[in-house]
Amino acid sequence: MSFSDLKRRSTSQLQALVQEAEKINKSGGGADERFWKPELDKSGNGYAVIRFLPAPDGEELPWAKVYSHAFQGPGGWYIENSLTTIGGKDPVGEVNRKLWNSGIDADKEVARKQKRKLSYYTNIYVVRDPAHPENEGKVFLYKFGKKIYDKITAAMQPEFEDETPVNPFDLWEGANFKLKICKVAGYWNYDKSEFDRQSALSKDDDELEGIWKQEYSLTAFTAADQFKTYEELTSRLNEVLGINKRPATPTVDDEEFEPVVSAPSFTPKFEKKTDEGDFNAPDIAGKTSDDDDQLSYFARLAEED
Repeated sequence: MSFSDLKRRSTSQLQALVQEAEKINKSGGGADERFWKPELDKSGNGYAVIRFLPAPDGEELPWAKVYSHAFQGPGGWYIENSLTTIGGKDPVGEVNRKLWNSGIDADKEVARKQKRKLSYYTNIYVVRDPAHPENEGKVFLYKFGKKIYDKITAAMQPEFEDETPVNPFDLWEGANFKLKICKVAGYWNYDKSEFDRQSALSKDDDELEGIWKQEYSLTAFTAADQFKTYEELTSRLNEVLGINKRPATPTVDDEEFEPVVSAPSFTPKFEKKTDEGDFNAPDIAGKTSDDDDQLSYFARLAEED
């Protein structure tokens, strides 16, 4: 798709994005410098202005969604992408379903804490970043959770008839997103974040085209090489839970908040919390026990809801 095609389709893409959003609702190294992440100030608050960007050239959607698991068992941490992301069966989902269907409260609690987490990836343009002004005017990948995703869908499908639907990913008729973060019980909360009024990111199409061409692939997050096989995941799951042993109650953070902790230099594959009864969709995977200290940090990063 050419840049001129992108502009021509800018007013017709909203419904397609709304339909895709409805489908979703139903249904190690150092830090990756491609990613942008907000920071809190000394008062414990965070603020930034970003712009969600349209789908990269040759891709249909401006976001990617990934299910993952992050929990601890007697044999270590289990942190893996879930095969349910790409429509496959996943051993964690099967274990969770059996636990839930047992009718035993203790089993249900284990299933809740082993359930999959949903994360989204998109390209953004940083309009304002008080913590790191050097990021302003640059394109980054941004990982976020259900809280922010719900704000995006609310903009596309406003609740009241006097509100105008907005495609937040449109370069010309979209809107900047004011990211407002505060700490609630020690966790990052995004409830006060909101979209600004509709406006073009720039009046210069050449500048917009240059921004668009800097985007990163989003389909890469759901490519086959991002997922282990069912057999590999099962092997790791058995190791974490203890072969022929009842899985211990793991710990995983609430997905609507992000704990404030210092990060080690390690980046596992990730991606949000679904309804309690959602145990029929398979999920889970793993890492070696040598990485447990680092993995425990990332398991606590219940990203950007």
